[in-house]
Amino acid sequence: MADLRRVVIDVLKPHEPSILTFTERIADVAGVDGVAASLIELDQEVQNVKITVEGDALAYETIEETVEGLGGTVHSVDQAVYGEYVVEERRTLQDG
Repeated sequence: MADLRRVVIDVLKPHEPSILTFTERIADVAGVDGVAASLIELDQEVQNVKITVEGDALAYETIEETVEGLGGTVHSVDQAVYGEYVVEERRTLQDG
């Protein structure tokens, strides 16, 4: 079975913990080599954050449990990359 190497998730999180702590806690999950988090939208109650997680064999369920343990909710999985290596997206004619 192919390994999950990258997953990009759309997360709704409370203001606390901070995006720094939130990202650090996800980076501490076994198998995670790196995490990037970007604030997409901010309102009075919550933050919408895009989180990109990379590693050699990610356990998505553990990542999702960590997000939920920090008070967040995964709204969607926006990208998943499986296989021997990470395939980068390329622009095509359909992209405009």
